[in-house]
Amino acid sequence: MIIRSAIDRGLTFMDNCWDYNGGVSEIRMGKALRDGYRQRAFLMTKIDGRTKVAAAKQIDESLRRLQTDHVDLMQFHEVIRLEDPDRIFTPGGAIEAMAEARQAGKIRYIGFTGHKDPFVHLRMLEVATAHKFRFDTVQMPLNVMDAHFRSFEHQVLPQLLAEEIGVLGMKSMGDPLILESKTVTPIECLHYSLNLPISSVITGIDSLKILD
Repeated sequence: MIIRSAIDRGLTFMDNCWDYNGGVSEIRMGKALRDGYRQRAFLMTKIDGRTKVAAAKQIDESLRRLQTDHVDLMQFHEVIRLEDPDRIFTPGGAIEAMAEARQAGKIRYIGFTGHKDPFVHLRMLEVATAHKFRFDTVQMPLNVMDAHFRSFEHQVLPQLLAEEIGVLGMKSMGDPLILESKTVTPIECLHYSLNLPISSVITGIDSLKILD
């Protein structure tokens, strides 16, 4: 009900991941996108596999759960360690499965996510360039506190804009402490992120009240 209500009201970017709730989140999304709703949504999910074999298996599992023959965007989930880029791009790495899935029409766009350190994002972009690969999207935390420590906004966002890579903001409200401090409201946090030069802000919605 929440997903269909969101789409009916104009929120059409649907985030998910292979491992959310042990796969239940993708199953729920697949059920919600029946009856013509799949065609109205931009569907994204993420995988954790770092090898070609593991990634290929997860891609096919996600498609089955989501009850679709393709996703609009598939991303490498939680690129948070300095060795992750090398593991993904090494011979036999997950990038091979992603590229083959895109060639087969299972994926339209390829991206990656992470939320620990902007340096790891920059390293991922550097390794991709060395392998003559260009990501379509990058997902990262963008919020009112980001500028003060290891800032994705200051260090990564300019490079993505220069390379014309889609920017997906997440964690717009950051740690619960930001809201608990009463310094800003949830709406102000969303407005801050939405006013950055980004493609979309991803935020959790677990009730119709939050959707409103």
